[in-house]
Amino acid sequence: MWCGAGPLAVVAAVFWTQCVLMDGVGAKKERKKPKEATPQHTETYNATFSNSEEVGGSVKVPDNQRVDPLGSWMDFVKRPVGNFPAKCRKRKRPLPGPPGPPGPPGPQGPPGSPGAEVTPEVLLQDFKDMIKEATERRAAALDRQTRPSQQPTALLTLEGMTSYRRIEEAFHCKLRGPVVVDKKTLVELQNFQTPPAKGAFLRGSGMDQSTGRFTAPITGIYQFSANVHIDHNEVKRSKSQLKARDNVRVLICIESLCHRYTSLEMIVGLESNSKIFTVSVQGLLELQAGQYTSIFVDNAAGASITIQNGSDFMGMLLGV
Repeated sequence: MWCGAGPLAVVAAVFWTQCVLMDGVGAKKERKKPKEATPQHTETYNATFSNSEEVGGSVKVPDNQRVDPLGSWMDFVKRPVGNFPAKCRKRKRPLPGPPGPPGPPGPQGPPGSPGAEVTPEVLLQDFKDMIKEATERRAAALDRQTRPSQQPTALLTLEGMTSYRRIEEAFHCKLRGPVVVDKKTLVELQNFQTPPAKGAFLRGSGMDQSTGRFTAPITGIYQFSANVHIDHNEVKRSKSQLKARDNVRVLICIESLCHRYTSLEMIVGLESNSKIFTVSVQGLLELQAGQYTSIFVDNAAGASITIQNGSDFMGMLLGV
């Protein structure tokens, strides 16, 4: 029995050894086979899917395909808004309705305390305070603008402003027509008028325009001025030559007594090349109540001259 089983065991051992050797050879052949090339992707990485696929569940990505993160994010941003659930949509609030009618008026409050009595004296004092405050502000502004080397500008105080009053006696009149003054003659100018143009004035009753005389209503200091336009064409036409004593004097005299009282005087020669020239005289005179002043023209030339119409005569009362 042992002899019959021996050959059978030997055959089984040989068969097992060959099977092991064949498995090793097959494994070596598989390792020597070249690797297959990885298939190239012909589709874009950021593949998009329909909305039904997104809503239905998770998206299945093939094993051989990569997912682009940027493309997926852009697809998420650009997705249609209408696919959001209803709870995520912004609800519109209802508009407020029209306002209702006003309510009834409330009860009247208690009466207040009586106000302070405002008199004209109180109003005048308030006005003076306002002027004083404005003057101080103006003085401060000028002090800031003035350099240290310059003296600050003098300002009128409130007391100084009250000294200004309406000028009761003043006039500005013009000669109505031309006046011829013969040679070696002294003539008083008369027949004045108030110019119709705006700017001229005639205050008080001291000026008599027909006689050209101003009578002082009260004793005081008066200011006078005159602008006399002279045409000396006749002097230039005369055959005699001009002499040193050929001149014209314009005077503003008191009581027509130019040598007895102080007068305002201007002397001008006749050597001017123009046909018409102007002689101006101005100054201050003290007049007693009832005294008058007027304009005189003294022609010391050897020919007549003509005083043009429009020559001015002005005066005013400065103070007592």
